[in-house]
Amino acid sequence: MGKRKALLAALDHLDKGEWEAAHPIVQADESLAACWAHGIVHVMEGDLANARYWYGRAKRAFSTDTQSEMAALRRTL
Repeated sequence: MGKRKALLAALDHLDKGEWEAAHPIVQADESLAACWAHGIVHVMEGDLANARYWYGRAKRAFSTDTQSEMAALRRTL
């Protein structure tokens, strides 16, 4: 599966609240988009310190608005 397709699959899991299923997908990719998605995963998990780390790796401002963040990430993919 290509990186873009894998990240879209991770976002599909996140849309359903399935952060556990999305985590290994985003963890396998070191791109900025995957780091952003990884941050969203940790926000959904409730691990905000880890989420902030991944947002920093993605060069993104930290946000806990997962719905808006997922929509913005989808638009970039």
